[in-house]
Amino acid sequence: MMSEWKEVISGEVLDLISGYAFKSKDFKEVPDEDDLPVIKIKNVANGDVNFEGVVYHQVSEKLEKYTLEKGDILIAMTGNHPHAMTQVVGDVSRYKLAEKALLNQRVGKLVTKDDNCLDFFYYYFKDEDNRNYLANQSSGSANQANISKGDILGIPMTIPEPEEQRAIASVLSSLDDKIDLLHRQNQTLEQMAETLFRQWFLPAGRHGVEEADEGWEEKSLSEYFHLLGGFAFKSKDYIDVGKYKVITIKGVQDGYLDSNSAARLDTLPEKIKPYQILTIGDILMSLTGNVGRVCLVDEENCLLNQRVAKIEPINKEWKPFAYFYFRQREMIERLTYLSKGSAQLNLSPVETLAQTERFPDDMLINNYCEVVNPILFKIMKNKTQIRTLTALRDTLLPKLMSGEVRVDIDNGETQDFASPQDMPSPQDIKTTHG
Repeated sequence: MMSEWKEVISGEVLDLISGYAFKSKDFKEVPDEDDLPVIKIKNVANGDVNFEGVVYHQVSEKLEKYTLEKGDILIAMTGNHPHAMTQVVGDVSRYKLAEKALLNQRVGKLVTKDDNCLDFFYYYFKDEDNRNYLANQSSGSANQANISKGDILGIPMTIPEPEEQRAIASVLSSLDDKIDLLHRQNQTLEQMAETLFRQWFLPAGRHGVEEADEGWEEKSLSEYFHLLGGFAFKSKDYIDVGKYKVITIKGVQDGYLDSNSAARLDTLPEKIKPYQILTIGDILMSLTGNVGRVCLVDEENCLLNQRVAKIEPINKEWKPFAYFYFRQREMIERLTYLSKGSAQLNLSPVETLAQTERFPDDMLINNYCEVVNPILFKIMKNKTQIRTLTALRDTLLPKLMSGEVRVDIDNGETQDFASPQDMPSPQDIKTTHG
C-alpha cells in the first residue's frame, strides 16, 4: 500500500522548543548531586551530541521543559553556511545518551504534532537538499549563520502519511543501528588491543619487575619502522568526480580515515611510487597541524599526499605492533613536542625515526602480533561494513525523502534486517518510482 504525499508547511506537523538562556555565572564545571549537563551549540556539532567541555546547572521545575532524554532530536540554530562542510547551521542530531541533560539557547528540540513520526523528520533534515534549503534561510556572517524558530517552522514540505513516515524511518534507522553497533564493536576491540600493548610493552604495564626488562635494548625507531612520504599532487589536476581519492592531512583523523571531502583524480601521475598508491590496512600518520594522528586505510583507490606519512614496519608481520605503538597517547605527545613551527606544527620523519626507545626482543613482538592480528582483521572488516552500510544509507536517504523510492507497506509492517549482510541494495527494496 502506498499513501499519497501531501504538501504542508513544517509548522503544521512540527514544533520547536528553543533552548533556555542560562546565565554563565550559574554554570559549574564539577556537578553536584542534583545537577545536569548543559548541551550547548558546540556539543551538537557535525550531527553528534557529546559532553566535551560540558558544564552543569542545577535542576529546577522551571527547566523541566528544557530537559533532554534519549531519543530527542536537536537542531543547531547557529553555525556555518553549508559550504564550510562542518558545524553547519541546521544540522540535526539524535540525543543517544542515557543521562538526561538541559538544552541551552541556540539549540532547538524538534517535537512532532499529532501522529507524525519524529525519526522521519530527523532524516528529512539529514537530507542534503533539505538541510541546505534551511541553512540558506539563515542570516549573519559566513561562520556565524543563524536560523530562527520561524525559519524552521516555515519550510514547505512534501511528506507521506504517518504510517509511511514510520516505514521510511524504520529502513534508515535499521541501517544506522547496524553502523552504531559496528562502531561500538571496533571501540571495544581497539581498547582490548591497546590494553594488551600497555601490559606487554609499557613500564607501568610490566609492573616494574626487573626481570621483565631482560632482553630489552635502547634502539632507534628507524630499526623498526619506515616513514614513507606522499606525492606532491598539483591541485590543477583535481576533478570533481574521479576514481582516486587524494588523502591529505585533513583526512587523517584520530583513529579513522575521513575521505568525504578528498580531492579526486581519474588517472595516476606518471612519477607516483607504488607505495603511494594505498591499500586497505595501510597505516597513515599526519605530519602537519595535528601531528601524530594515526589511522588505518579502510577503502580502495586512495593516494598518499605530501605531509602524510605511511608507516611501514621493517618486519611486514609487525603491522599490529606498529599501529598501536604510534596510537599511544604518550607517543602522540612525544611527537607533538618534537614538532617545529609556531602557526602550524610540522613533524620531521627523519627526526622521528632518530628517536630512541627501549624495545623488547623480537619474540615478544611476534607473540603480540599473533594475538592482536585477528583483532585488527576484525576491526578492518567492520570498517569495510560501515562504509558499505553508510553508502547504502546515503544513497537511499534522498530517494526516500523525495518519494523517488517508496517503501511498500504490507499490512502496516516494514522490513527489518537481522545483520549487516542482510541489508539490501537500493534496487532490492520494494519500490515505486515516481
